[in-house]
Amino acid sequence: MASTTLTADNFEKTVLGEDIVLVDFWAEWCGPCRQFAPVFEAASEQHDDIVFGKVDTEAEQALAAAANITSIPTLMAFRDGILVFAQPGALPASALQQVIDGVRGLDMDAIRAEIAADQGTDQGAGQGGDATPGA
Repeated sequence: MASTTLTADNFEKTVLGEDIVLVDFWAEWCGPCRQFAPVFEAASEQHDDIVFGKVDTEAEQALAAAANITSIPTLMAFRDGILVFAQPGALPASALQQVIDGVRGLDMDAIRAEIAADQGTDQGAGQGGDATPGA
C-alpha cells in the first residue's frame, strides 16, 4: 500500500482507527525529507498491514504545531492510537525496519497499564490526566 496524505481532517481518525500508523512529517523544500521519502514509500509497499501517512508541514502548519514538530523530517509511530515512537531525522531503510519491528513487538497491554499508572500519579499530584506517552 502506498503512503496516504494526512491532514487535519483525517489525522486523528487514521491514528485512532488503525492498528499501526507511521507518520512522516515533511516539507517539499527539505533535502533530508526528499532523501527519506523513497525509503518511506518502499517500506509502505512492503508492509500492507501498516498505514504510512505523510503530513506536509507547510500545508498543515496547525497539525505540525499540534504534534510539536520542530525539525523535519520527523517520524512518528502510533500503535492502537498511542504514540510509541517519535524521532527527527531521515532514517536509512534498515533503521526504519527496526522501528517497524519494534512497534510490532510492543506489549500494548503493558504500555496501556504504564500510561494509566502515570495518569493516576499525575492526577494524584494535581497535574490532571495529561500524561503524553512517548518513545
